[in-house]
Amino acid sequence: QMQVVESGGGLAQPGGSLRLSCAASGFTLDYSTIGWFRQAPGKEREGVSCISGRDGSTYYADSVKGRFTLSRDNAKNTVYLQMNNLKPEDTAVYYCAADLIPHECVVGQVDYDYRGQGTQVTVSS
Repeated sequence: QMQVVESGGGLAQPGGSLRLSCAASGFTLDYSTIGWFRQAPGKEREGVSCISGRDGSTYYADSVKGRFTLSRDNAKNTVYLQMNNLKPEDTAVYYCAADLIPHECVVGQVDYDYRGQGTQVTVSS
């Protein structure tokens, strides 16, 4: 059964950090295009970051560029989203998602073949 499972969400203070993990089973992450998107209450889904399974290139939304970093551990079949200098507007449910056919990252992509259940990130003092 192919699936992705997120973990690592929680409560952080403004300026703080969290690291989200996305563990895959049933397929190999490094040959897939993996994305993170988020959804805050009352708002549309927002594509946050992506790593291409074709060439390893990455994409970041302007809202998180310079603060979030996506990385991949092929041995653990896991992708990480390191989130630094968190802001209250980063509060949302974060989803990891995967397209099994590798492609270049698409700006703002939020629809993928598979996605996890999401993990809540709350940034508040």
